[in-house]
Amino acid sequence: MSEWLSYRPADFLMFSPRVYERLFELHNQALWPLQLLALALGGAMLFALLHPRPWSARLVAALLAVGWVFVAWAFLWQRYVPINWGIRYVIPLFVLQALLLIALGALKGGLDLPTRWGVRRALGVVLFVHALALHPLVALPAGRGLQGAEVIGLMPDPLAIATLGVAAMIAPGPRGWALLVIPALWCLVSGITLAALGTPGAWLPLLAVGLALLARGWPRDSPTA
Repeated sequence: MSEWLSYRPADFLMFSPRVYERLFELHNQALWPLQLLALALGGAMLFALLHPRPWSARLVAALLAVGWVFVAWAFLWQRYVPINWGIRYVIPLFVLQALLLIALGALKGGLDLPTRWGVRRALGVVLFVHALALHPLVALPAGRGLQGAEVIGLMPDPLAIATLGVAAMIAPGPRGWALLVIPALWCLVSGITLAALGTPGAWLPLLAVGLALLARGWPRDSPTA
């Protein structure tokens, strides 16, 4: 029993910090210049969130759904599973999240984006902006350089945080909560992994979950919130 107490969380990981860093570097090298398209589509989603139209929520949901499927296949299955066999059991959840985005957006009433500013919308936009513009820069203090940057739609963490931002602000409420669960679970797993690796910024995915829960639980800011 005393031997088990001597173990640290990092001892249970199947890979070293350097192997984890190379995961992102090799993924970016293989996909270049798809990062430019991903950032452009992320910018289009941000525009839709800031200037909502009747079709904006469906556009955002559809683009996010494509991102969840792509990341499940291109990153998790092709890159992450070879160094961490447990990730294979996460992939169905990513596919389920994509299906939820499409299904909930297609249901009667769809998904509504708030048109007035309030706590929910502000926190949701903050989360999305971080995922789009700031999260790629987390690679710098982590020592990976921009070649290891995590780009929305191509890597799981910024995709999950962006989805948390959207789920934080949309109506109706039950659909927002439903879309929040899987990205929140991924952020928790990612935060624990990063902390075990001793990576700077390990607290960011956990903070994103906290802000999304705060926004989702906040009283309605307006009839469309």
